Amino acid sequence: MTLLAATRSAGKQREIRRALAPAGIAVVFPDELGFVESAMEDTLEVGDTFEENARRKAEYFARLAGLPVVADDSGLEVAALGGAPGVRSRRWAGATGASDAVDAANNAELLRRLAGLSPERRRARYRCVLAYLPRPEASVEFFQGMCTGLILEAPRGSGGFGYDPLFLSDDLGITFGEATAEAKDAVSHRGRALHAFTSAMTRGVHQ
Repeated sequence: MTLLAATRSAGKQREIRRALAPAGIAVVFPDELGFVESAMEDTLEVGDTFEENARRKAEYFARLAGLPVVADDSGLEVAALGGAPGVRSRRWAGATGASDAVDAANNAELLRRLAGLSPERRRARYRCVLAYLPRPEASVEFFQGMCTGLILEAPRGSGGFGYDPLFLSDDLGITFGEATAEAKDAVSHRGRALHAFTSAMTRGVHQ
């Protein structure tokens, strides 16, 4: 099975490759198929839910490539902020440019919003929704993963990406920025969603 994973994020690509390889699923990404990033892609993640955004990406790339497609939308939900940044996690601070600069701006905005709050008020969860389309005309199937933790007052670790250095994992007792790739994959929102997906594929339910 060759699967197109509809993401251009280098961090997500690494996690997806690690999760799918043991299941014997060959994964490719848009750039590897020669699909140059277009302005149309900027309009795909404008929905109000992770499910809507993931579905829109899956449908777009399935029509483009004619391959089975999996697309994710994911983000950080902070209870004290009413679930923000949520679906706007990547675009929260309005920064553009290199991934590192965008991550730094988003992390700074998160710390600004939570300044002065006690640890009890800094509870958060990461949530990931995967949308799978075996064919462009098929119905979308969803797989979800979540993990909980709290937001620290300062980053720890240089691993991962996004908000990982600020997210103290309940499962690991360290931040995702401090965790090894393998440790993070085992408990992260995306790792859990991908595990649910690969389990379904391995069972042959969706062949």
